[in-house]
Amino acid sequence: MMKNTLIVSTLLSGMVLLSGCSSVMSHTGGKEGVYPGTKASSTMLSDDNTNIGMKSLVVLDMPFTAVMDTILLPWDMFRTDSSVKSRVEKSEKATMATDSIIPPAPMPGQ
Repeated sequence: MMKNTLIVSTLLSGMVLLSGCSSVMSHTGGKEGVYPGTKASSTMLSDDNTNIGMKSLVVLDMPFTAVMDTILLPWDMFRTDSSVKSRVEKSEKATMATDSIIPPAPMPGQ
């Protein structure tokens, strides 16, 4: 019994320590969509303003982030935001109506 408890606690500790930092930060930061940590990591890799030290850490973290995003995929599918505010923002983004001069996009039917 004690051996099983030790094995389970070791596995859980290893999962927490090896979890992807980008995935954890993206999920606690409220980003929407699937694989937000992996998307954030790839954005950092393609950004010219990110220094080589940070890019090397992102490359090391990316496999763990992808695994953590895959584990959290059911949660990401469950927590999709369908509020009116979110739908209006998505509609405006899709039609590029972000300037106050351009009228906002019509609300989708309910």
